[in-house]
Amino acid sequence: MLYHTTWLISRLDPLKYIMESTALNGRMARWQILLSEFDIVYVNQKAMKGSAIADFLASRSLEDYEPLNFNFPNEDLIYVAATEEDTPENRLWKLNFDGASNAVGNGAEAVLISLNGDHYPFTCKLDFDCTNNMAEYEACIMGIRTAIDREIKVLEVYGDSALVIYQLKSEWETRDPKLINYRKLIPELIEEFEDITFHYLP
Repeated sequence: MLYHTTWLISRLDPLKYIMESTALNGRMARWQILLSEFDIVYVNQKAMKGSAIADFLASRSLEDYEPLNFNFPNEDLIYVAATEEDTPENRLWKLNFDGASNAVGNGAEAVLISLNGDHYPFTCKLDFDCTNNMAEYEACIMGIRTAIDREIKVLEVYGDSALVIYQLKSEWETRDPKLINYRKLIPELIEEFEDITFHYLP
């Protein structure tokens, strides 16, 4: 965009105010400074006829354009099988988890990542008052239970909570009474795995 003039077509006059005003403060001034790097010309939508926009787009159409075909015909498939080394038990999966607690609410999320890079995200809202560390534990437990449901046997767990990760690695003690039950539950869950490791991501 640095090498081209950008025509900003909008129905909203406040955008024109931001783009052309000389007396702004606070966040508006920062936006104007950031946008001033680019050659942006504000044009009110009323000044542009719809046919002019359609003509412009039509003049730049691709000659060999073919619409995407999302149909996947499966009548030619006879059999779908997974090889032994491709079964969930033999794949190394990764789990990233994160939890948060603030004035707006409490939530937990986890993402399972397969060996070939497929991502399976899971989120939940926690309907009880909790600390940030409790939300982190909830996210970790949710991810581990999901991995157990998928019959995953080898798992690497990554989290950005040093407290949770080092407690699970038994390098730190669990003294907070709110976290002791979480700390007791996870060792029971990880018995389902052949190998599970925990890694701290700063």
